[in-house]
Amino acid sequence: MDDAVAGVIRRMEDGLARLAPTDARRHFHGTYLRTTHAVAAEIERGGFLDAAWLNRWDVAFAELYLDALDADLAGEEVSRPWRIAFDTARERPGLPALRHVLLGMNAHINYDLPQSLIAVIGPAEFDDGELRAARERDHTHVDTVLLARVGAEEVEGRAAARPSLLDRVLAPANRAATRRLLTEARAKVWRNTAVLDAARRQGRESYDTRIRQLEDASAAKLATLTAPGQVLLRLARTGFGVVIPGA
Repeated sequence: MDDAVAGVIRRMEDGLARLAPTDARRHFHGTYLRTTHAVAAEIERGGFLDAAWLNRWDVAFAELYLDALDADLAGEEVSRPWRIAFDTARERPGLPALRHVLLGMNAHINYDLPQSLIAVIGPAEFDDGELRAARERDHTHVDTVLLARVGAEEVEGRAAARPSLLDRVLAPANRAATRRLLTEARAKVWRNTAVLDAARRQGRESYDTRIRQLEDASAAKLATLTAPGQVLLRLARTGFGVVIPGA
């Protein structure tokens, strides 16, 4: 395993130890830790075109979440998407574990992921069609790892949350919805990354404006996840991802 990725995993393990057993933030955190192990194993297996780049991206992506968690634990300001996810965990810990996982996933994928991709794909790489296509293929292949974990996470969630009869009946639909949602969200993330790349070439003010628009769109999507009802089926209708408006 890459040393930097191993360092991120240790930081995740330390973060999990800082969360009380009843802290609902553990639902997403534990899922993300297991997923990071799975991505690292896929890198070691040779499943990506550019393992060195995947390692850099994996670290940049994870650190955005871990920095937000550290800030929240310290009582400091965090972005609006993470504020909604963290506040919901604090104020409504009795929500199903799946709901807390989805809140964390939404903040991390919609808001953090484009920023992490920008951090590890420079303008010259975006201009290189062949290299850009390779980066996009590796970005998309992460879904293979995530989808392989859907069943395992469902089993873990059942053990922790004792789902209702309705949840058990809807489980196959939930799994199918998750697959569609991940694919849809990742395509929008790639589009938003291209928008951020164009903005950074225009200067800091343009880039900051796009980040604020991304934050607004991501926060609005998270707000819909706090409403009552079967959230996965609702997202199957409305989508999981967001797009930077006016781009």
